[in-house]
Amino acid sequence: MITPQEERILGLISESELVSLTSALIAAGGENPGGTEEATVAVLHEFCCSAGLETQTQAIAPGRPNFTAVLPGGSLPGFMFLGHSDVVPVGDGWECPPFEPFIRDGRLYGRGSTDMKGGLAAVAVALKALKEGGVHLPGNVALACTVDEEDLGLGIRAYTNAALASQTAPPGLAMSYSACVVAEPTDLETVIGCRGDSYIQISVTGKSAHSGRPADGRNAIDAAAKILELIRADHDRLQDDQDPLLGAGSWNTGIVRGGTGTSMVAAECTLSLDRRLMPNEDAHLILDKLRVQISEAGIDSNGISVDAKVTMDMPGFRTETSHALVANSVSALADTGWTSSIGGWTAACDGGFIARDLGVATIVMGPGGLNDQAHQVNESVSIAELTAAARAYTLMCLRHSNA
Repeated sequence: MITPQEERILGLISESELVSLTSALIAAGGENPGGTEEATVAVLHEFCCSAGLETQTQAIAPGRPNFTAVLPGGSLPGFMFLGHSDVVPVGDGWECPPFEPFIRDGRLYGRGSTDMKGGLAAVAVALKALKEGGVHLPGNVALACTVDEEDLGLGIRAYTNAALASQTAPPGLAMSYSACVVAEPTDLETVIGCRGDSYIQISVTGKSAHSGRPADGRNAIDAAAKILELIRADHDRLQDDQDPLLGAGSWNTGIVRGGTGTSMVAAECTLSLDRRLMPNEDAHLILDKLRVQISEAGIDSNGISVDAKVTMDMPGFRTETSHALVANSVSALADTGWTSSIGGWTAACDGGFIARDLGVATIVMGPGGLNDQAHQVNESVSIAELTAAARAYTLMCLRHSNA
């Protein structure tokens, strides 16, 4: 039930302002790889400064700043929102220019509208309403917006490393937060767990020879094929242990490169592998186990050498259904007129770093569809969902002290 004070604060949320900010964020672009998030951060920075929020940027790479906006509160553990400023490449087949947003049938179109400029805008508008409403919350409320989420996660690693390494971390990063909402698109479902992800690269080196005398060489492609047999067997084993919420860990072979000619024994072969992680799985330990299997199978012998490394890892996480943050999300959405189920993601997001490294309870909940809109041609988001998200975020902050 919405209280009179909550209703007063919700009345400060402007749908037109929300659509305008989302549109400006879409127009700022930020394709990754191949682009920069700087323009998106500039839009967020201008809006949050004009709203009277405290802001700070943290340079991660040229043209790639992390951004934090904070509504100061009391000394109790506060509430964090997490998002990212980059978008995936546009691709072909758009009916209109992807960075020129437009509205049709109650939906806002443009690259990043769902993933996740809409979520960022909803959080920023919620923080502005709380500021204008003059409420003093028991703890800070922060929006942490990172770069490079769609590729290697440079931004979130910098955020969590700074929080762990220094008491002078940027605002919103000190470990004084007891709840985090990742504003990624979930169609406003309350997602309590996500699988993680990791990239593993395996380089196999053999010896070149004429294909007419293959015994004179050592074929790296043949050795790599044996490694892939081990991986396929492990993938099948993993599928026998399905989690009702998150499924199972999995392997996928994304890229295979090797050889220099059909008439030559291949001296080199590289495998690029994707290993999806269950909560509490460690990609480096998984690779250590694979190395042992490779050696036990005798693959890295008789003139064949194998080098393997983890090139990217993103942890999974899981928050208990009984946690107060989950109830806060469900009830806030219900009071905006939106029924929110509780579910899990087989996808990955930056929230795993907040849960694992900072020990903060984390969920994912935001406007837009992950499976039908994110990373798709003609991406769009429902304006009704944008508004519901902003209202729900506002209520969650107001009620956090009671959660």
